[in-house]
Amino acid sequence: MISGENLKAAGWKIWWLAARPKTLPAAASGVITGAAVALYEGRFQPGPAFAALLAALLLQIGSNLANDVFDFERGTDAAERHGPLRVTQAGLLTPSQVKAGMWTVFALAALLGVYLILVSGWPVVVIGLLAIIVAIAYTGGPFPLGYYGLGDLFVFLFFGPAAVAGTYYIQTRSVSALAWWLSVPVGLIVTAILVVNNLRDIDTDRAARKHTLAVLLGRRGAQIEYTLCLTIAFLWLPILAWLGLLPWLSLLAWVALPLAWRASCTVFTRQGCPLNAALADTGQLALAFSLLCLASMLLAR
Repeated sequence: MISGENLKAAGWKIWWLAARPKTLPAAASGVITGAAVALYEGRFQPGPAFAALLAALLLQIGSNLANDVFDFERGTDAAERHGPLRVTQAGLLTPSQVKAGMWTVFALAALLGVYLILVSGWPVVVIGLLAIIVAIAYTGGPFPLGYYGLGDLFVFLFFGPAAVAGTYYIQTRSVSALAWWLSVPVGLIVTAILVVNNLRDIDTDRAARKHTLAVLLGRRGAQIEYTLCLTIAFLWLPILAWLGLLPWLSLLAWVALPLAWRASCTVFTRQGCPLNAALADTGQLALAFSLLCLASMLLAR
C-alpha cells in the first residue's frame, strides 16, 4: 500500500488515485455495448467508437474529481467514511487543484467531442454538454442531484441509454431499436454500482444530510433495489431474444451470473467497508456483461 508520505512525493500517483480507475469499467460498458450492436448490425465504425470510449473514460474521471472536491466542500466526506481515500479530504490536493484537474479533463473530452461532431453531427453537442453538466451537478451546484435521491435515475440514463444509443448514433447517425433496448440492462447494472456505493455510506450520508436513494429507502430497500437491478438486467436478454431482437447466443452474458451472485451475497450480509468488495465485483460485472454481449454478437455474425 502507498503511504500518504509517498503519495505526496509522487504527484502522478495522487492524480491516479483521484481518477479512481476502478470506476472506469462502468464508463466503458455502455460504449462497448453500443459498439457491439453496431457491429452486429454491420454498421461499426472504429474511429468514432474509439473516440467515444476515450470521451466516456474522461467524463468518468472528470465526474470522479468533481465528486471528490464537491463532497469535501459540502462536508460529506467525514473521517468515518468507508470508501476509498478521497484526495481532497486527505489533504493530498487542494480544492483548487482538483477543480483545475476536473476542468482540464472535461476540456480533453470536449476536444474529442469536436472530432465526433465532425463525423456525426451537432446532436453530439447536446449529449456531451448534458454529460458534463450532470457530472458536475451530481454533487455540485445549487441542486446536487446525488443529495436529493436523483443519482440513481441519472446514472441509469447516462450510463444506459445515453452511452449505448449515443455510441451507436455517432457511428450511424441513427439509433436502432436494439440499441435502445439493450441500453436498459447496461444502465441497470451500472446503477447497481451506485446502489452499493450508497448502501456502504448510508450512515455517514444520513448524518451529513445527503439524501441518496439508499438513505430514503433504508438499508433493506437499497438491497432490494440492487437485486432488482441485476435480476431485470439478466432477464432482459432472453426477452429480447424471444422478441427476435437479439440472437439467443446473447445468453452467453449469463456466464457472468456467478459474479452477480457473489456480489449480491455480500450486499445482503455485510455493511460498511466490506461492501467495497461488492462494489468492485459489480464494476467487473458491468464490464463482463458488455464484453460477453460483444462476444455473443461476434459469434452470431
